[in-house]
Amino acid sequence: MSETFSATGRRKTATARVTLVPGSGRITVNKRPYEDYFGTLSLQNKVLHPLQVANVGNQYDVAISASGGGVTGQIGAIQLGIARALLKTNPELKDALRENSLLTRDPRKKERKKPGQPGARKRFQFSKR
Repeated sequence: MSETFSATGRRKTATARVTLVPGSGRITVNKRPYEDYFGTLSLQNKVLHPLQVANVGNQYDVAISASGGGVTGQIGAIQLGIARALLKTNPELKDALRENSLLTRDPRKKERKKPGQPGARKRFQFSKR
């Protein structure tokens, strides 16, 4: 029986559930190849970053279920989820992952709209007379 490692990552309103299974290095996001889900090369590299830092390129098949938020939020959630799952596979990776800021949850969220204003910070136009 092969052991599976799973973890959850979050950023803004996006959530990613990541499952690592020993395999050939296939990565799927919502049952689609990650190349199809994330169109640009830079986004694809961000998904691979935690695996490259840990030097486990083709050792694990990664199944990701991403929901909520936009592309940037989902990428951040996926990175955190993969890093946390890799930490479960080998606790010695903690220093390398921490050095690359892959284990830190990004706490920034959208600021709420305030009453008497059109947005969170913007004010209605001031009229002197």
